[in-house]
Amino acid sequence: MPELPEVETVRRTLEPVVVGQTIERCEIYYERVLPHARSSEFCGSVANRTITGVGRRGKYLIFALDRELDLVVHLRMTGQLIYQPTRELPLPKHVSARFWFLDNGELRFVDQRKFGTIYLVARDDYSEIHGLYTLGPEPLSSEFIWKVLAAGVQSMRAIKAVLLDQTKIAGLGNIYADEVLHRAGIHPLKPGCLLTESEIKILHKSIVSVLNEAIACHGTTIRDYRTGSGDTGNFQNQLQVYRQTGKPCGKCGVLIERIKAGGRSTHFCPRCQRWDPECTD
Repeated sequence: MPELPEVETVRRTLEPVVVGQTIERCEIYYERVLPHARSSEFCGSVANRTITGVGRRGKYLIFALDRELDLVVHLRMTGQLIYQPTRELPLPKHVSARFWFLDNGELRFVDQRKFGTIYLVARDDYSEIHGLYTLGPEPLSSEFIWKVLAAGVQSMRAIKAVLLDQTKIAGLGNIYADEVLHRAGIHPLKPGCLLTESEIKILHKSIVSVLNEAIACHGTTIRDYRTGSGDTGNFQNQLQVYRQTGKPCGKCGVLIERIKAGGRSTHFCPRCQRWDPECTD
């Protein structure tokens, strides 16, 4: 599933080419992409609306339209939102929705697994989008200081599970939670409430640095993810633990291991991220 760096990269690649564009018309090819609207009603509401901005909240893309409307897109597992400068290009498989612009360009929502969703709501009214409405703090915002993180991790749950909880921190998923914990030297099964102040400060720094580095690399492409221009990301070439099982740790040379944490496949270095649950120190 695209995580914060991937969604932010899509936002940054789409913003220069769609802001100021007027949607001439749209077509919905997969009705379930609209959880709360019929396609005829939705397409009628977005027709002749101009995109005035592109934002992001967690893993959600938010297109601000004129007349105080927000078009919200959740890519989920395999969603791709790609701008095409011309309408003559062949239509690929698995297109869920298509938006034509007055200037001849178009925006296509391609989704092989068909889990992605699109919503049209009043400006800043996300109450009907539960996952967006209940999001925790943005980890790249100025408000996300280490004390905010400290309050969010106070749980007996494994820290890996806490990082994946979108109500605690917005935007982290399996890839970056593994990478962040490895850089911070924290075992993924250690309960969040047992982290020391020093560990929380290091974890906070790791979250911010890993996410910024991944954005600079245009995200991580394992299989389906593409930027808003259809390109792949590059951060997969810098992954230290995620899907590196059996390979030597780049820090110490010990082989990376894989376990389950919070029901998710989790990768870590048993030396760099050592933790003895029997130790009370």
